[in-house]
Amino acid sequence: MTEIEKLEKIKINPESHRLLLQLMDENPKLKQIILYSETINDVTIPIKKWATDILKSHPVAMKYYRNGVNGRKDFEKLTWQDFAAIRILDYIDNAGKKYQDLNLHGDISVSDPFKLTWLAFHYGKGGAKSYFFHDMIHLFRQFSAKETRKLPTQEKIQEWMDRHPSGLDPEIIRLREENRDRIISIIINKIDEGKIKSRKYYFKEGMSREQKYYKCLEWWNDKGFHLRFAVRDPDMLNEMLEYSIDPDTMEILYEAQDQGMPFFVNPYYLSLLNVRVPSSMVGSDLALRDYVIYSKYLVNEFGRIAAWEKEDVVKPGEPNAAGWLLPNEYNIHRRYPEVAILIPDTVGRACGGLCSSCQRMFDFQSGHLNFDLDKLKPREKWKDKQEELLQYFENDSQLRDILITGGDALMASDKSLKNMLDAVYDMALRKKEANKKRPANEKYAEMIKVRLGTRLPVYLPMRIDNKLKKILADFKEKASKIGIEQFVIQTHFESAMEMTPMTKKAINTLIEAGWMVTNQAVFTAASSRRGHTNKLRKVLNELGVLSYYTFSVKGYMENYHSFATNSRAMQEQIEEKVAGKIPRKYYETITKLPFKPKEIKNQIAKIKKECNIPFLATDRNVLNLPGVGKSLTFRTIGITRYGRRILEFNHDPTRNHSPIIHKMGKIIIIESKAIRKYLEQLQKMGEDISEYQDLYGYSVGETEERMPVYEYPEYDFNVTKEMTNLEIPGFVK
Repeated sequence: MTEIEKLEKIKINPESHRLLLQLMDENPKLKQIILYSETINDVTIPIKKWATDILKSHPVAMKYYRNGVNGRKDFEKLTWQDFAAIRILDYIDNAGKKYQDLNLHGDISVSDPFKLTWLAFHYGKGGAKSYFFHDMIHLFRQFSAKETRKLPTQEKIQEWMDRHPSGLDPEIIRLREENRDRIISIIINKIDEGKIKSRKYYFKEGMSREQKYYKCLEWWNDKGFHLRFAVRDPDMLNEMLEYSIDPDTMEILYEAQDQGMPFFVNPYYLSLLNVRVPSSMVGSDLALRDYVIYSKYLVNEFGRIAAWEKEDVVKPGEPNAAGWLLPNEYNIHRRYPEVAILIPDTVGRACGGLCSSCQRMFDFQSGHLNFDLDKLKPREKWKDKQEELLQYFENDSQLRDILITGGDALMASDKSLKNMLDAVYDMALRKKEANKKRPANEKYAEMIKVRLGTRLPVYLPMRIDNKLKKILADFKEKASKIGIEQFVIQTHFESAMEMTPMTKKAINTLIEAGWMVTNQAVFTAASSRRGHTNKLRKVLNELGVLSYYTFSVKGYMENYHSFATNSRAMQEQIEEKVAGKIPRKYYETITKLPFKPKEIKNQIAKIKKECNIPFLATDRNVLNLPGVGKSLTFRTIGITRYGRRILEFNHDPTRNHSPIIHKMGKIIIIESKAIRKYLEQLQKMGEDISEYQDLYGYSVGETEERMPVYEYPEYDFNVTKEMTNLEIPGFVK
């Protein structure tokens, strides 16, 4: 007996049976089909005809189902019932197919929802859980038009936004000053007791408690202080948070410590977490708290975490999953033709803190990224290695955009960062000079964009000082003269509650240096609450920051706690972010924003006022997919007996990809969490889940168009079509 046959003999539980009867009672036609069906084919044939008949009256929907047309315009023509009919047909078309479930380390999952329903009805078997039947009930309510989509009003969207405070609110600032003073008091005690020793941060003999407090206040503005006194163990974390962590969570943190998981939370960021707050602010820091307090799922998976992005797995001498040949397996990551990521061998391989949903957690697991800051200082050999890595950009025909990240690019010392930027300048100049000798139509793409990836405006805003400002401004001034046109700080705010007066000052400093600041937010369960991301967009805009991407959390089991379903990402995009939709007549204006960063804040305010919108929706909601890249173009083609949806993703058609995309086909993702389970999680956060009533219906997605502010400037020459550093079997360059 196969494993699947064994599963089909599992009896359903009483809750599943109750929901099955509810599904039948609400849908007499479905009940009749299943009641009089002797085989599963007897079920699927009439259901397929039923759904097909619905689509026949909607020609665009029928073509969409058959892939005759697709894209954003056609997607927006689909009715709510169309979504359901397409999903039913996709369920039938893909029934019985087996998929590798990467949440379960490659175990096989099968989708056959109507067979599970038939087995449950006739035999009380099939093993389908209650989450499965919840999803099926909502599917047929949508299909029968008993549930229709109710798009929220602008007033409702604003109400959702207003629920979430900003870290710049006076009351929040006051509470955080109390948190800071509590943390400082603990640090003074640790120094006095000799439990923490430092050659730089110590008290002179005879200093009073008050003098020690003011000395710590002075140190509070020094990034080195926060790195030295960063919390690295659960007990210290609990003490810093006034012993407010519950015993069950502490057990999880102890287990993480025993497994060797890195733990690093600096005092500044800890001061942003709530300990004592008014009832109106309870839960306001959930998105922050989930970033520093590990879940049991992450701890259980640590040691078995695999790279989510297939192209991040590199074997020497072999192309990665996107077909690119790379100098080594650690320092350069590449997916697209125009851009590659550079991760230096410096302190930039660390961060100001470890985010629990970090996409590169597998690198922390292997020790490649870590918090041993002394060992991460660049060695003499790094200069030679850096030169070799930048030659990769210099000698590549398509690369025009370099993203220096890590870790965190701004964790590097001023000296290391300046050396890196100077080396980038030299490389860009050599590439430009070499192009003068190349014939027309054979010229290489020249470096046109430099980006620094950092979360330090959030984790360590005091790092961003006038010395850094001068380094960035000087680099921009000279690099602009050789054709580099875009200079971007790509940061990562997760919540409006991460804003503080210090972060505001840091952002102003970066903008004054002449760099555009953009933000990538991660759409975790806590940050996916109604209005949360809109509030973040609004507060960012008020500081002169443009939203760039809103990423769904990658779907492996280590991120189970943080995972918000892709249907919620689509719902947020269509029902909330729409409040900041920019009229097309302003596209030309926003296209020019990267070239005058110091004017961005005023330009944002001007457009908002003229359009009467609360923010500019310049970001795209996407999932960072293995191999395919960033996309939210998907169809829900299946569902497991646990109610976890199976999504078939296609690549984003609005940007260039490696030619391998045409060989790769579509990517299958099995979500780690059922929609009902996600809603239960929201309910525990205090959310009214009736406000998410349409969530089940978002079973189809299309990637939004790329905003012109993020497009590359055009050259005054034609770039060669030849692809260098590419190796794809059967591909002719």
